[in-house]
Amino acid sequence: MSTAKLSKILIETGQVLHNFAAMTDSGDQQIFTITDGTLWSGKSGFTPDVRPNGITSGRNLLSAGATNDTVRVAAFTAYSKSVEQPVSATSCTISRPTTGGYSKIISVTMASDGSIAPVAGTEGAAFSETRAAAGGPPLIPVESVELGQIRVTASTAAAVASAEIYQESQYTEHYDSPVWDENNIGDGIGAAAAAQKNAYIKFQSALPKIHTGVVVKKVYLKYYTPQFTELARVLDFVPAESSHTVSSQEYYRGAIASVAESVGQGSFTVLLNDGLTDSLILQKNQVITVKQFPDENKTPYSLTQGKLGISRTFPFANQIQSEATISAEKPTAEFSS
Repeated sequence: MSTAKLSKILIETGQVLHNFAAMTDSGDQQIFTITDGTLWSGKSGFTPDVRPNGITSGRNLLSAGATNDTVRVAAFTAYSKSVEQPVSATSCTISRPTTGGYSKIISVTMASDGSIAPVAGTEGAAFSETRAAAGGPPLIPVESVELGQIRVTASTAAAVASAEIYQESQYTEHYDSPVWDENNIGDGIGAAAAAQKNAYIKFQSALPKIHTGVVVKKVYLKYYTPQFTELARVLDFVPAESSHTVSSQEYYRGAIASVAESVGQGSFTVLLNDGLTDSLILQKNQVITVKQFPDENKTPYSLTQGKLGISRTFPFANQIQSEATISAEKPTAEFSS
């Protein structure tokens, strides 16, 4: 008979900083991980700080300049290499095709040092949406941020027309587009992809490959690794499990069902010392990570991250104890090693 008699429970009581470093694209341009960052704290003040390269403030930054072949750039801020660069309003000069009637696309970018740097594409007989193709937009440096594109066909100097300025979402890099979801503990053995076993972020859609080398923009992460303390005299651990509720809608001569999923609370009981200064009590009302080994002599374990709630009792003749709950956003994840 299998029992949890040798179970061991550890709770997060400290954190170790890992400063900004570039994340790794798993290969699908959506899921990104960080070397050695298999678990991230979710405690207030220690949550992950994700900084994809891109504009952080300012919209529709480009407008026609006062002189021929110039473009005004409004003031804005943008991340590059995890640093937010404040850029004052300025202007830049574009280059035109050498052959009249040919198409040329110039990407107006912010370099990693905050300077404005137009990058010219190869001119062609017609405009193309393919990066680095004749008539297409250029591949821009890896740490640069695209502010918009200028599309011209005339070879002679002239004022840039508003219709030649492209700065809708697909021509501009904003740090928060597409949005992403963070999973601080990973999905464990239930992961749909290898990169989702441990902590990761996942963008809502794939990042475009518009940078030199045909790669996506850089994504930087600062995170904290939880430090654990083992609890003594623990019993009755319950993981945070997904539950499903079925409801139905009747219609003529039948019915159709729908299923709703929710995450229940995890819980465990701890026999305390004084009920006031125990390590568990010091973490109450905080989002912490709980690590549980069904058998302390074996490698499988689970991780649950959520807000710790406690309910203490101080009986006259019995042991002081607390019922602890873990209100998790995501179900407990199981790991084989």
